[in-house]
Amino acid sequence: MGIMSGSQQKEPLHYGEVFSLWSYLSVSKGAHARYQTFYNHAGDQELKRLLEELARGIEQETKEVAEILKANGVVLPPSPPERSVADVEDIPVGARLNDPEISAIISSDIAQGLVACSQAMGGALREDIAILFGQFHMNKAQAGAKVLRLNKEKGWVVLPPMHKSKKD
Repeated sequence: MGIMSGSQQKEPLHYGEVFSLWSYLSVSKGAHARYQTFYNHAGDQELKRLLEELARGIEQETKEVAEILKANGVVLPPSPPERSVADVEDIPVGARLNDPEISAIISSDIAQGLVACSQAMGGALREDIAILFGQFHMNKAQAGAKVLRLNKEKGWVVLPPMHKSKKD
């Protein structure tokens, strides 16, 4: 029998796996609170539905990660408080985030999450941890496609300079 070839859940986590799980949980908790705040600022109903969907996904992912950390005796990172629901009209115009800003931040979060998941998969020795981050990566890729589609439909995409060949 090889090294770490038994039941994965009974094998210890190495420090890199603990750091990946703990960091992911910490960042996800912050994103959840941020998306609750964004929900209050969003005016577009499709964007609000996307934020709700993303928040539900984060809740599921954080639950799974927290269970693994607890089972391995790791203290969980602190959670920010839940955000209350507010009416967008109650937020002063100068203090309000607009829908394209919110969508751009979500897009950036997803891109950073994809990198973090890839790094965690690459550093994992326990197959269950690599698979878990693979699932999170797939979830983020699907969410990224939804945000991209929404950005295009709403005209929120800021195009970079387009490359044209000198022959044109």
